[in-house]
Amino acid sequence: MDRLFLDANVLFSAAYRADAGLLQLWKLKAVTLCSSRYALEEARINLTGEDQRMRLTKLSGSLHLFEAGQRPLPRGISPPEKDVPILLAAIEAQATYLLTGDVRHFGPYLGGKIGETAIVLPGEYLRMRAHEK
Repeated sequence: MDRLFLDANVLFSAAYRADAGLLQLWKLKAVTLCSSRYALEEARINLTGEDQRMRLTKLSGSLHLFEAGQRPLPRGISPPEKDVPILLAAIEAQATYLLTGDVRHFGPYLGGKIGETAIVLPGEYLRMRAHEK
């Protein structure tokens, strides 16, 4: 079973439109969806519509929330300071995948692993799952 840690931009995109493609993540079987209060708050702040914020609240009900642990980052890993809590929370969640659309900050790590956590774009993960069927 995959443990998916959802970055703030994934939460934002899923809540932005009622027919968002990323809502497929909530329909997958054999996955545990994880995130953090930090990521939820970042997504909430960036959503402007009350309907969007309500969708985020509804989606967050099925998330397992983890917070950044008090540990150092793995050697050689240095994302921008604002992304450190995301990465540490994904490690704390023992996520098999960190799903992020943040190619600017997580770009150097996309397609690779930090510890046991693979960093992938959400669309990549969904395509990978579609090929398993």
